[in-house]
Amino acid sequence: MRYATTPRRWRSGTEPRFARSDLKLRFLLSVVFTPLFALATAAFAVFAALAGPTSAPSRSTLIGFAVVCFALTLFAVVDLYVVIRRRRVEL
Repeated sequence: MRYATTPRRWRSGTEPRFARSDLKLRFLLSVVFTPLFALATAAFAVFAALAGPTSAPSRSTLIGFAVVCFALTLFAVVDLYVVIRRRRVEL
């Protein structure tokens, strides 16, 4: 059991006052989904570049998917950075 660096009051309930996330699970999810979203971003960008004017998913739809996947890639990379930093401090 690790002791907190700041004094805390004892709680009578079973729930913790401040919930903590599972860093190992967040690390695993970030490691898995960062390259997956990066590949999806590249794939949608290539499909958007190759899409013709009358293609079934329009070029703007594919560009929108690429932008969303890029945003998810950035989110996963930032979360990976935060998890690595917190693991160094806490473990």
